[in-house]
This record gives sequence, structure tokens and C-alpha cells, in this order.
Amino acid sequence: MGALDEGHFCSELENGVKLGCIELSVDAEPETVAIEDAVKVLMQGLGEDVNREGLKKTPLRVAKALREGTRGYRQKVKDIVQGALFPEAGLDNAVGHAGGAGGLVVVRDLNLFSYCESCMLPFQVKCHVGYVPSGQRVVGLSKLSRVADVFGKRLQEPQRLADEVCSALHHGIKPAGVAVMLQCSHIHFPNLESAFLDSNHQGWVKLLVSSGSGVFENESADIWADFLSLLKFRGIDVEKTGLRDSSNWCPSRSSAGANAVCKVESANQGMVTAVASILRSLGEDPLRKELVGTPARFVKWLMNFQNCNLDMKLNGFVSARVDPLHPNGDSCKEKQIHSELNLSVWSQCEHHLLPFYGVVHIGYTATEGSNPIGKSLLQSIVCFYGFKLQVQERLTRQIAETVASLSGGDVIVVVEANHTCMISRGIEKFGSSTATIAVLGRFSTDPAARAKFLQSLPNTAISGP
Repeated sequence: MGALDEGHFCSELENGVKLGCIELSVDAEPETVAIEDAVKVLMQGLGEDVNREGLKKTPLRVAKALREGTRGYRQKVKDIVQGALFPEAGLDNAVGHAGGAGGLVVVRDLNLFSYCESCMLPFQVKCHVGYVPSGQRVVGLSKLSRVADVFGKRLQEPQRLADEVCSALHHGIKPAGVAVMLQCSHIHFPNLESAFLDSNHQGWVKLLVSSGSGVFENESADIWADFLSLLKFRGIDVEKTGLRDSSNWCPSRSSAGANAVCKVESANQGMVTAVASILRSLGEDPLRKELVGTPARFVKWLMNFQNCNLDMKLNGFVSARVDPLHPNGDSCKEKQIHSELNLSVWSQCEHHLLPFYGVVHIGYTATEGSNPIGKSLLQSIVCFYGFKLQVQERLTRQIAETVASLSGGDVIVVVEANHTCMISRGIEKFGSSTATIAVLGRFSTDPAARAKFLQSLPNTAISGP
């Protein structure tokens, strides 16, 4: 039976977590239980029923995802590098640098993620590491990635992450020098108001940072030019995003949000205290200077998804702004397919309390001569259902049902989204996306109509980092 053999299956690793007793022991650890309790407080603060089907296991899922995503606090670089240094001779009686005596080694495009210490949302990192061997020895290449991952799996800010990776490698393998360059992308989640009003909202903040030791300490050194050339050779544009200070790169630290954070802290003290408890359970100190405002900033972001009866607001909004697409006197008029593509959607996964984002494509039929549904109204419908604790399948259905009530019943909706829970947990599937579809009325029975709409969808990837 191969991999399905019972004895073999019990010893398999799935998504980096061993199935069976080890997973159960993680669930029962005091830190995990403490995070679960704190997440329940947060969910209740959002007005959610923690016993609702779909949410019952959310506290445990969130706790496990956070502990997995911050496992770097429980790892030591020495344990990784030790035993991974191998003898390698340099050039024999020749002038130059190669092998284990001065030949530059560069490992590019290491995909990492880390949790932002300012807001506790995950950010993505493309990491490039170079080092110059010395002492006629080299390090196993996989160890460069593993060392970077140790520091990535902590609450971080980009420059400190680069510095810690650089310093750890320099002290661990004792080369002539180490260079680290990080291309970081932080999701810039809009609030409900800006999602409605700003059609050009920039969904990502991007930053390029670097760190160097030894022969790389001087940024003007020739060895840096060699390193950068090897990155550009692979199409990595290190000049497109200028190097700059990363201490305030997180969107939650904008001056516009400072007063709002203070209001959130005073109005939701129980939730803020719960987040501070989570930080302690992860091995952090909530009183560390860089983390003092983090609980309030996280709660401010989370309150975007408060269960405040958005359905009633949407019903009033729709009634005031739309005329039903009914035929004017001639019921025999042919119905035409109308479509609105690439409507932005931002939402929050109710299983892991992590954001997902993407685009919505809507098709519907309307009688010839009737006015189509306005783009702004369709975008409003998408926003209303997005700003809740959601799953993508439900979001797709809810949008379709609402549009059907306005258009007469023939609706097709496709939602394409990237889920941060796909990168910030054990699976770490960078670049993957999920598509869901809902079909009502004619689109559920007419394959030709479905095909016509689906063939009109843009052949472009979801805008992301």
C-alpha cells in the first residue's frame, strides 16, 4: 500500500508536523491553552459566538499557527550550523579566489515569512544570502536557509531580521564576510471606509534592506558589486525599491492611526490584555519597547471585522441605490450578459484569523435596454461581505445571492484570493491562490453562458507582493 500502509503512515510527516501523539501534546501545552483562551476573548469582543460551527476550533487553530510561526524563539542557530561545515580546498598555487578560500557563494530567492512586531500580521520576505568562505571550509547550503528561517519565525522588523541573520551566520560559520538582502512585503489592509472610497488603494508596502559583515561591512566594497550582480543576473531588481529605514514601515504605525489606537485601547481593554497574554505565551515581553503598542494596534485591525449587523446596513444601502433590472413592458426582450471584473476584496479567514485578499468577477443577465448595476454598488456588496470573519466559499455564495436579488436571478461569481494562512503555517505555499465559483439561474444550467463568462476573465495573477 506504499504511503497508505498503516505503519508507514503513522511515521509520516505532514506539513512539518508529525501526525499522532506529538500533535496532541502540542495542543495540551500550557502556552497553547493560554493562547486559545486569549483568542476566545478576542472573538467575543468581535461579537462572535465562539461555539458557532466553523468557529469552535478557531482558537486552537490560531494558537497552533502562532506557535508554529514563532518557533524560532525555541530554536538555536548553533544546533543548525554545528556539524554542517565541510572541508573544501581553495586554489592551488594560483592567484585568485575560489572554493573554500575566498570564492563568493550566493543563495538566492529564499522564501520566508515573519510576523510584524508592530501589528502581528505576517509579512513576506524574499531573502538572498551571500558569504565568502575562509579557512578552507564551506557550509551546507540548506543551513543558510534554515538559519534565516530561525530568525524569520519570530516577531520582527526587516532591518533587525537582516542584521540577526547576518550576525548569526558570521559567528556560526566564521567566513570572511556575510551579505544579506531582504525584499519585504507587508500587507496594507484597508479599513471599511477606504475600501469603499479609494479604488486605487495600494495593498502592499514594500521595502528592501541589507546587512553585511566582514568584507561586506563597507557598502562600497567591490565584493558588494559582485553580490548585487549575481542577483541582477537572475532578474532581481535591487534598485527598484530604495533602501530606507524600516522602523516605521508597518502601515499600522501611520500618524493617522495613532489617535485611533489610543481610542481602541481604552474601549477594548480586555481584548488588548488578551493580545498581551498571547505575546507572553509566544516567549516575548509585551513591555519591550518595540511591542508596547502592538496589542492595541492588533485589536484596532481586528475590529474591522466586528459583527455589527452589516447585513441590515447593506439592505438599506442597496434599497436606496438600485433600480431592479426588470424589463420595461416587453418581457420577450433578449437578456444580455453583463460583467464587472477585478473588484477588490479584502477579508479575514475565520479559521485562523488571518487576512486573505484578491479579486471578484461578477456576471449577470439583464434585459436589453435596462440599466446595468453600477460598479460602485457591486464593489460595495463585495466590501460588505468581505469585512467579516469569512471563508471564501461562503463569501462567494453571499455575493452571488445578493446580486441575484438585484438582477433577476441569473448570476455567476468567481472569487480569486491569496490566503496568508497558506504561507504563515507549516505548509508555506508561497504564490498559491484559491478560486471559488457560484452559479445561479441560467448560469447553473447553460454551459455556454458559463463558458462565455469564464473565458472573459483576465489572464493575470492576483496583485500581490
